[in-house]
Amino acid sequence: MLGNFSYSNPTKLYFGDDAQKNLSEELMHYGAKVLLTYGGGSIKTNGIYDEVISALRTAGKEVIELSGVMPNPTTEKLYEGAKIAWENDVDLILAVGGGSTIDYAKAVSVSAWYDGDPWEKFYLKQEDPDGSQRIIPVGSVLTMVGTGSEMNGGSVITNHETKLKIGKVFGESVVPKFSILNPRYTFSVPQRQMVAGFFDIMSHIMEQYFSGEDDNTSDYLAEGLMRSLIHSSRIAVKNPQDYEARSNIMWTSTWALNTLIGKGKSQDWMVHMIGQAIGAYTDATHGMTLSGVSIAYYRHILRYGLNKFVRFATAVWDIPAAGKTDEQLAQEGVNALLDWMKEIGVATEITSLGVTEEMLEGIADATFIMSGGFKVLTREDILSVLHESL
Repeated sequence: MLGNFSYSNPTKLYFGDDAQKNLSEELMHYGAKVLLTYGGGSIKTNGIYDEVISALRTAGKEVIELSGVMPNPTTEKLYEGAKIAWENDVDLILAVGGGSTIDYAKAVSVSAWYDGDPWEKFYLKQEDPDGSQRIIPVGSVLTMVGTGSEMNGGSVITNHETKLKIGKVFGESVVPKFSILNPRYTFSVPQRQMVAGFFDIMSHIMEQYFSGEDDNTSDYLAEGLMRSLIHSSRIAVKNPQDYEARSNIMWTSTWALNTLIGKGKSQDWMVHMIGQAIGAYTDATHGMTLSGVSIAYYRHILRYGLNKFVRFATAVWDIPAAGKTDEQLAQEGVNALLDWMKEIGVATEITSLGVTEEMLEGIADATFIMSGGFKVLTREDILSVLHESL
């Protein structure tokens, strides 16, 4: 493996269909006031809210509730949460939901005690909290898989006024201290949201996989995770209540983006950059914005990383190599990805997400260009990918 790195992840995970039984004991490690954040209220109809409240009461906590966290948390919602957390001097933020809710909790955790505009400092300028600044600990109860936010420092916030959706990866002080992962908590997620999460997982793995040239252990781990996801997703779309499939997908999601499989590698996050720009314009489901541009993007860069795309075809999709050129084999691998996407039911073009041709120039302007992949895109490249994704 090329390069030098350190690895540490402070999140304590409780996994399994009894995972929630550990919540009240874990809460005892924190102060009396807990800010409970969640989304639109589905946790009140599926029973998860009652279980969480019971654990909070058992632990003797004073609960301040903050509901209404949207799928793409906004700056306005961030300012609201930071104000509530500061005014109530909370000791812990407990996020109950999917990646957006957990992302939001992290944003609030660094913003509540920051004397300034958190959007400008943490997202526009990509700065970290000052060493002396108070950061509120975060814990999570995961109800939808996809983002890996339960075990990483990532946080994505949308500014509708400027049409920007920006992610910030914070350090260990912001990573959740603990996360409750009960696969049954994900069973009530609607099918479209479920499969969007599946592709979000796949995209996280691919964006770390399609980079680098050396024989890297991280790539072997990525291949195993992709094969597991493909297998279990096919079961889950037919039977969303299949515990074995859903539990494997939940575990794959966590390991897809807790930074492990990116170690020793350069990384290519351009699909996320383009997808997030689309999301800023349309508020479309995150995983669908990624699926909508992925095929065009990977066809665009395929010739620059041909060897890795050949390996993707053979190691992930079991496509036989005999009698084929590398170019043919690589294209078959991308075609197999497309076939799987259609099989599970995610978007394969962006017009279905509300994107119009008139938006493309603005989306391209809102896309952050990153290095690390096989090719550093130009603005013209981004426009080409967008046009090919319509």
